[in-house]
Amino acid sequence: MKKWATAALSVAVLTASMAAHAAREVAGVQFEDQVTIADQPLQLNGVGLRVKMIIKVYAMGLYTPRRDTSPVNLMNQVGPKSIRIVMLRDVSANQLVEGLITGITDNTSTAEMTTLRARVDELEAAMMQVGEVRRGSVIQLDYVPMQGTRITVSGKPMGRNIAGDDFYRALLRIWLGDRPSDKDLKRGLLGTS
Repeated sequence: MKKWATAALSVAVLTASMAAHAAREVAGVQFEDQVTIADQPLQLNGVGLRVKMIIKVYAMGLYTPRRDTSPVNLMNQVGPKSIRIVMLRDVSANQLVEGLITGITDNTSTAEMTTLRARVDELEAAMMQVGEVRRGSVIQLDYVPMQGTRITVSGKPMGRNIAGDDFYRALLRIWLGDRPSDKDLKRGLLGTS
């Protein structure tokens, strides 16, 4: 009986370990369990893969102060947050901007879009500086309270910080909103897939 219990426990630990490891890797891209933004540790909430017509476009990780499976709770968490996107293919700045703006527009009311318009234009200008985003590039969209959204591509800052936690929530809705860019990716970021 004792050998059976030990074997069952070993299998359970191994299975849990494999599941935890699988949750940190997508399409060969490793995501750290924790990152620090503005001196605050953030937890990896979930990871996913953006697929468009069978083509793997990017792997993505979402970091938040606390893990949660509710999109609304995640978007409304107080404190820094981070989106890490690792490109799996080359994409032009135009394609990238089109995807981001479509995602924001699809998940934002007309009234709120009016409020966000100037900041969405700032996002567009910042991303157009990139030119082409190459396979392997890392795009970070970090929210820092009182500073706004900081955009970096492979460590290089793009544009200036974009003000407002409402803007960052609009960004998050691209992937977590009612009309996400990819439903499987949304489930992955929520940690429910």
